Amino acid sequence: MDTAQPDSKRNSFVKQASILAMAGLLVRLIGFFYRVPLLNILGDRGIAAYGAGYGIYNFLLILSSAGLPVAISKMIAERQAVGQHAGAYKVFKVSLLVSTALGLVAALLLWFGAEWFAAFTNVPESHYAILTLAPTVFMVAIMAVFRGYFQGQNNTLPTGISQIIEQIFNAVFSVWLAYVFISQSLMAGAAGGTSGTGIGAFAGLVLLVFMFFISRRKTRKKVKADANKSRESSLSIAKILLKTAFPIIIGTAIYSFTNIIDTAMVRGGLEPIKGTDESLRLFGLLNGKFVLLTTMPMSIATAFSTAVVPNIAASWKLKEYDAVRAKTGTALKITMLISMPAAFGMGLLADPIVRMLFPQHPDGGYLITVGFMAIVFFAVSQICTGILQGIGKLYVPVIGAVAGCAVKIALNYVLIPIPAINVVGAVISTIVCYAVAGGVNLYFVRKITRIKIDIGGTFVKPLVAAIIMGGVCWLLHFTFEGIIGNILAVLFTIAVGVVVYLASLVLLKGLTRADLSVMPFGGKILKVLGCFIREEA
Repeated sequence: MDTAQPDSKRNSFVKQASILAMAGLLVRLIGFFYRVPLLNILGDRGIAAYGAGYGIYNFLLILSSAGLPVAISKMIAERQAVGQHAGAYKVFKVSLLVSTALGLVAALLLWFGAEWFAAFTNVPESHYAILTLAPTVFMVAIMAVFRGYFQGQNNTLPTGISQIIEQIFNAVFSVWLAYVFISQSLMAGAAGGTSGTGIGAFAGLVLLVFMFFISRRKTRKKVKADANKSRESSLSIAKILLKTAFPIIIGTAIYSFTNIIDTAMVRGGLEPIKGTDESLRLFGLLNGKFVLLTTMPMSIATAFSTAVVPNIAASWKLKEYDAVRAKTGTALKITMLISMPAAFGMGLLADPIVRMLFPQHPDGGYLITVGFMAIVFFAVSQICTGILQGIGKLYVPVIGAVAGCAVKIALNYVLIPIPAINVVGAVISTIVCYAVAGGVNLYFVRKITRIKIDIGGTFVKPLVAAIIMGGVCWLLHFTFEGIIGNILAVLFTIAVGVVVYLASLVLLKGLTRADLSVMPFGGKILKVLGCFIREEA
């Protein structure tokens, strides 16, 4: 793999990716902390109504704004790479108008269509939860523009900080409002939980606007000093924005819409064989535990894919193809170094982790044990999607998304109605969905960028190290649970697992100093293990 690129550009890339990765990890951790009491308040049935409402919200959020941060950051990065600061700022202003309009339409659809959406998913208990999320979709659409603006300037710090603030407010108010309203009904409790999302979005938006006005003076100086004033019309920018965002939205919306279909199929397929209450509870296990626990490591892949886009877009625009290949190789390897141990650790300790986090509702660990490899396949799919978007191949990831989701729906149709399989069928179909999408996306990344991926260093060595770590973790927990209890055994096992994984990588020569410079806490690890770690692969 060719790694020829200036150190400053490489350091900038990994720094911005690390900021988003750490912010994403912290957001997921906060999400865990508040979802634990939230699930214990609402129960598996209540969290099912909460999750179904979120599924509808996510779909309309994607249609209104999900593609905008990537599209805006790409457009701004491309213009600033060639010194068109005025044009970059105009992209921001036009994007704000477009996003406001789209967000308003989505909010109105959620508000007036809440009852219909709840019926469509076969979870009528989600009606009030959908209503409370209508204002949120409008605020998040505006936030998307500010985040895209900062990321296009190669500054992911505002996005990271706003995500953390948003999640803190979300956590506090979601738990409190769910607790307040659950005494009235299950539907009211679920709506109370979703209300916290809107409060969090408002807090994040206020912070982003504040940071924007702080940096505005510096931006205006660059715009005034720009000798190449933008001649692009607002209409042409809007067209480019929508044209750029559309395939990104479609690719993401396919997954989101499939999740809605998944909800309807799970509830509809299980109800004849399990009954109304039990089918709702099983969907709660799927959405409230399997999805929650597996999406934490997935957030890191999402963070890296978001950071990849503006960096690779700028290099591709300047025809720095060696830099594109180097960034692609780095992103792939770091994603695997993190997702592999997360997947195997989560899979082998699924039941103890669920019992530790949800002592009042300890069921559902078996779903994670079955579906742990979805974490790895999703990571491959997501990072490759970011790479393809960065090099302008916006429609290519749609191919993988369509293929994966078509297989998922077909498998759901076959597997879920089988009594012996039931909800596990949705987990199996999820694994296959991401495996297909990831394989398709990786194929196109290799074909288009002509990168020679280090298969051993990127995939094989992290896999072997993760298997070794997983075996040690399982043995340790099995040995110590009866002595010190489940909670202490899980925490002890995870701590030892991190050490075992890193040691295994060092012995396998699968870790370099460059890798650690990107990984969370890599600097501290390097101080301890520096004498054992190579400079480069």
